[in-house]
Parts: sequence; structure tokens; C-alpha cells
Amino acid sequence: MPRPAGWAPLLLTCLVGLGLPPTQAGAAGRDDPDTERIGIQLLEAPVDRRADPRALRYIVDHLPPGTVIRRQLLVVNKTSRAQRVDLYAAAASVEGGRFRFAEGRTQNELSSWISLDRERVELPPGAKTRIRATLDVPPPTPKGERYAVIWASTKSPPKKSANVSQIHRVGVRVYLDIGVGGEPPSSFTIGDVVPARDAQGVPSASIRVANTGGRALDLSGTVSLSEGPAGTRAGPFEVIEGTTLEPGASGSVGVRFPRELPNGPWKIDIELASGTVRQRGTGRITFPDPGEVGEPSRLLAPLRTPWGIVGTSLVVGLILTGGLFVVARRAHRRRKVGAAAGS
Repeated sequence: MPRPAGWAPLLLTCLVGLGLPPTQAGAAGRDDPDTERIGIQLLEAPVDRRADPRALRYIVDHLPPGTVIRRQLLVVNKTSRAQRVDLYAAAASVEGGRFRFAEGRTQNELSSWISLDRERVELPPGAKTRIRATLDVPPPTPKGERYAVIWASTKSPPKKSANVSQIHRVGVRVYLDIGVGGEPPSSFTIGDVVPARDAQGVPSASIRVANTGGRALDLSGTVSLSEGPAGTRAGPFEVIEGTTLEPGASGSVGVRFPRELPNGPWKIDIELASGTVRQRGTGRITFPDPGEVGEPSRLLAPLRTPWGIVGTSLVVGLILTGGLFVVARRAHRRRKVGAAAGS
């Protein structure tokens, strides 16, 4: 079993308030304090992924068929009352630029491969306990990436105003790629940026991203503005997280700016990341008036792709070759002149 990878700062973890679907009589949300005080946290990651922040937060792996792995998780009760926490794996998918959770205990192929050493734990106030998840991939499994969630679920007591209980759950995502040989590479490109202002005058920008690799991406990053009116600068600003792109898909990440930000023009610098994969781009944008969408801006990205590196190498090589040719030609001429003078 892999050694513990250390604690990631996720005590209240991963999926609270991120668009959870309705479950039974209620919907999970951030309005109930207990929802934010019951957590489930991944405690370990593969040795070769310990530099990847996604693998410290979620179960992210690549396995050949017939492989079994185990991961430890921590379940925490920071409420003021004892809690019975149900534990289970359920289906998930990636579509429309989002990681989507299935209703209730709906199963898919990946969730059916996940078993937990306990289905339920009783936790006193302030208590915590470890559980173990086992992922057993059957031998005849086609290649491809699959998604699921390991959930910790509680039921709140009925409220006095209505005889209705609510189900709350938090969980750890699972991104598992199946295939023989090496893991598919992760990569993406940054496309156009579209500035806008809403009806209240708050400026924003929508950044187009294309997943050009073989694994799903969870995008985060920052945006900075410079060379604005009178040389002003602003930022960096965090992009709005929540965009997840399956392989081959395109989508957008957004960023919001202070209302008082002038229209510009501005130089915009963007740095986006998914795990250890990073891309940068720079361009110029001008924000429109309130309630309008501005002109798209095409970014100039650094030559960080393999083709960009190859192209740069070819140019440098041609310049060096040309320079060496000129030096050799001049040396040859000097030798001819010297030979003629000595004859």
C-alpha cells in the first residue's frame, strides 16, 4: 500500500456546495451548518503523483485491467452532536464542462468496482475515523477513463416547521483511467478571451479552453491585468473553479473583476493549470459598457507545446547553420588570399 501522502488542506472537503443533486427529501447545500462540518478526506496518493495537487485531493490513477489498489480516507464529525455517517460509492460523469454527480446511490461501472471496509460509522461530536477503499479492476476491461465519487452521507433530524428530513453528503472524486501501457498524456490549449460587463457593471472575462490530452482536467488559475489606463495594474484574480473537461472537449473558465475597473484597453496575462499541467497566454482586451459583451481577443501563448519547441529549435538551428556557413566561407577566402600572397 502506498505510504500516506500527508494532509491536504481539505478538512471540509471536496464537493460541498458544488451543485449536488437532490437526494431523497432534500438537497445538499451550504445553508445547514452540519453540511460544512462533516468531511471526508483522502489521506494517501501514489508515490509518482505526490507532486500533483489533484492526486492529493482526489483519487486520480491509471491502472491496467486486473489491478487492485487501496486508499485510506478520513471521515470527520465536527458537529456538536453524534452522527451516523453512511459510506458508499456512486456514479459520476464529466459532461458539459462539469463533473456531475449521479442521483443517490446510482451505480456505474467504476463505482461497482469500489468497496469500502465499512458501510456506516457512528461518530461522537468531534470524532474522526479512517476507512479503506478498495478498487478492483476486472481483467477484461476496455480502456478509457471512468468517474465515480466516494460519499459520506448523513441525515439531519426533521425540522419543527416541517416533518421533512434532509440528506447531506460530501465526497471524494475518483478519476480512473484503464489501459495497458503508459498513461495518456494530459494537455490543453487556451483560446479566445471574451470580456463582458453585466447589467450592474461588474466586468468579467470568459476564457476558452480545449482539452487536447487523454485525461479529464480540473481547471484553476489566475488572471492579471496590466498596461491599463495611466499604466494601471490589477490582480492577480483567481479564476472561478468548477470547470472539468473530458478528453477532446472544449469549455470556458471565467474570472470576475472589481466593478470600478476601467474599460481599458488592458494587457491580460492568463495562467491556467490542471494538476501539474500548466499553460499561459497573453493578449489585449477592452471591457464593454454595462450589459454588453466585448470583442473576443486571441491570445499569444508561449511556445510550450512540443510543436512550438520543435519549430523554435528549427529556426535556431537554421540561424546557427547560416552563421557557421558565413564564418567558414570567410576563413576559406582568407586561406586563399594567404596562399596567393606566399606564392
